[in-house]
Amino acid sequence: MAQHINTLIIGAGISGIGTAVHLQNDAPQRDFLIFERRDRIGGTWSLFQYPGIRSDSDMSTFGYVFKPWTKASVLADGASICGYLQETIDENRLNQKIKFNHAIESANWNSSRQLWELTVDNNGKTEQWTANFVVSCTGYYNYAHGFQPDFPQADRFKGQFIHPQHWPENLDYVGKKVLIIGSGATAITLVPAMAKQGAIVTMLQRSPTYIASVPAIDMVYNTMRKFLSEERAYQLTRKRNIAVQRGIYALAKSQPKLLKKLLLTAVKRQLKGKVDMRHFTPNYNPWDQRLCVVPDGDLFQVLREGQAFIETDHIDHFEENGVVLKSGKKIEVDIVVSATGLEIQLLGGIKATLDGQTIDTRQEMLYKGTMLSDIPNFALMIGYTNASWTLKVDVVAEYLARLLTHMDQHQYATVVAQGDASAKATESLMGSSLNSGYIKRADQIMPRQGTKAPWKSEHSYYADRDALQKARFDDGVLQFAKKKLSIATDECQLAS
Repeated sequence: MAQHINTLIIGAGISGIGTAVHLQNDAPQRDFLIFERRDRIGGTWSLFQYPGIRSDSDMSTFGYVFKPWTKASVLADGASICGYLQETIDENRLNQKIKFNHAIESANWNSSRQLWELTVDNNGKTEQWTANFVVSCTGYYNYAHGFQPDFPQADRFKGQFIHPQHWPENLDYVGKKVLIIGSGATAITLVPAMAKQGAIVTMLQRSPTYIASVPAIDMVYNTMRKFLSEERAYQLTRKRNIAVQRGIYALAKSQPKLLKKLLLTAVKRQLKGKVDMRHFTPNYNPWDQRLCVVPDGDLFQVLREGQAFIETDHIDHFEENGVVLKSGKKIEVDIVVSATGLEIQLLGGIKATLDGQTIDTRQEMLYKGTMLSDIPNFALMIGYTNASWTLKVDVVAEYLARLLTHMDQHQYATVVAQGDASAKATESLMGSSLNSGYIKRADQIMPRQGTKAPWKSEHSYYADRDALQKARFDDGVLQFAKKKLSIATDECQLAS
């Protein structure tokens, strides 16, 4: 017989754990479990093991609203983030709520039963489960493998070829010639980390990225903690940093030339004339693609001091011992690190169906940034691309807890956000904010952007916070239904 759970959270990463705490605090009447396909918590932060892995958002906003980040660092390494998540689990007694090695293979909404029917692989054993409500907290990339371009004649290369998502344990790169392909957050993290540990590193990018230096330590936060409670200091710092994030993004959209000048002037000051500025002068406006950050200018430091090198060019082809660029320059290499991005995937690769019919997420919209249109009792966590991911998780999870409480108070079994075809835009939910490569690849699976509320995503924490906290449930879009009599009767007979 199928095992049953009221509310199922998929994924024990930063989204799933945060959602669980909000449900436990704000909808305590709801029993829930977290299914995690791997054998550990942390999601991204336990999966990726490459040198220097760290957050690219400050921890006062990347941390949860309910749990202060108490370390001095502005950005945090992967192990520290996993430690923060484990503390959250321990403090909220969630250990018994997590089922590891539970990979959901398929999920079907059965309208007649008003339940999700789930097929789950539990350590190689197939189990059947049912759930009233499902919250997908799997992020939007494939945990099995990353995105890998087809490099010309890459099979000729005789050295090691590595994707950061699958970093070899105990990789020896001291004194080795390492080529890091890419210019995003992963690449700019790897370059200083590997260079400072003795690798001879060259960063190869097709085009530059906007990179800003941020302090490694927040001295203002540290000072406030001496005079205020930990909670108060954290909340004040969080408010300040949210305002700064929003201010920079707003400036990028209203006065892109001004922000571009400010960013490039700061980079020029960091490089001190030692590195050509063409490597850091993008041909697009700030925040057309994600703005990257480095702590205390560590990337600029290793480049200007000659500990690492940078090339802006395209690969013509690979050879046995390196690559030849379009310019004709050859780079000899022992190890190639392809920091070329993520392969996009929604729902953790789960085969999702509605009464046996495949759910095409690309054809749906997101109601208030959380529920797929016309899909009953299902929520999807997608964080911000222009701010800290967790800011969105907090406000959406609070809203979901209120929604589930409303359903229980009125004895509703189902809720569905009735779609409005006239409000559907052609671009994807994420494509309306950025035009990065991974965003373009995501167009094939991402829900569509809406042209009006409640389907339009403003990509703004302030807008989402206000809209979700004040949201009414009798808006004419949410359709509620009580449990069908035949279902209730069957369950009573089963219980007896």
